[in-house]
Amino acid sequence: MGLECIRGASLAPLNTFGIDECAEQLCLVHSDAELREALALADQRGWPVQLLGGGSNLVLAGPVSGLTVVMRSRGRRVVRRNGDSALIEAEAGENWHRLVGWSLDLGLHGLENLSLIPGTVGAAPVQNIGAYGVELCDLFDSLQALDRRTGALCWLNREDCRFAYRDSLFKQQPGRYVILRVRLRLHTRPVPRLDYAPLAAAWQALGLKQPDSRVISRLVCDIRRSKLPDPARLGNAGSFFKNPLVSAEQAAAMLARWPGMPHYPQVDGSVKLAAGWLIEQAGWKGHSRERVGVHREQALVLVNLGGARGGDIMTLARDIQEDIERRFGLQLEMEPQLLGN
Repeated sequence: MGLECIRGASLAPLNTFGIDECAEQLCLVHSDAELREALALADQRGWPVQLLGGGSNLVLAGPVSGLTVVMRSRGRRVVRRNGDSALIEAEAGENWHRLVGWSLDLGLHGLENLSLIPGTVGAAPVQNIGAYGVELCDLFDSLQALDRRTGALCWLNREDCRFAYRDSLFKQQPGRYVILRVRLRLHTRPVPRLDYAPLAAAWQALGLKQPDSRVISRLVCDIRRSKLPDPARLGNAGSFFKNPLVSAEQAAAMLARWPGMPHYPQVDGSVKLAAGWLIEQAGWKGHSRERVGVHREQALVLVNLGGARGGDIMTLARDIQEDIERRFGLQLEMEPQLLGN
């Protein structure tokens, strides 16, 4: 069966905001060979190429021209397991949360704090996904990618990927690499990370003495469900804004004015602030307009109230950004990527 491209396909089921825009051409690829065939077709026709994973970190701003490639490759395996660690590998199209569950089924530890994050394995390094005190880069070993500039396959290690807070080489050089598969180094014994206060409190409330990664995963899922709406019921892209990083001096000045402001000192001397707290203090939590709003339980989440377009979401986002800059002197950076004309 040859590669199939669908003309004028709706992208509504392929983005968690549920924005209904069309792709000029849409292609689902299940293997490296199909990916090369799709890219060759795009080159032949002169189509620009856009890559799509789970669509969970995306705002569609209009119709998407050229060829939209959706990664649907599947497969996961243990590469090797010895002593205190194990190396696992997963294809780019694998669902991230299912990979977490699979690793726990194998008695491997480390991904439990990243439970229930939507999206695919291939998209995870792009954003350097993170939650509850753990980032992907903490467990990352390497990945294989197709370098579209040279046409060659390459393996990139942690240093090559230039990971930072919600950032990576793949955001710094958009469109150059197509991630094919990812390798993670996990623990064969529990190494619980309970730095995040609500998670620590939930763990302590259970009164368990022995570390249990499955329980931590369940608690993380409970916390996420209590704070973040299910995209199947209320369209959203999770946390819409990054938590701002400021200097220690700037944080001290802000704390003098707002003593209750949550703040998290970083190893490099900077201080991370809670964007959700800033937005809530500015009165945006629960704010709604005709088709978009700010979630009533989590001020960091913008939601599609029904029939929203990308422009509706971006207008609300920019209004919030301007208000936060006016009140706090901080520029909030959005997490999702914009796609479309």
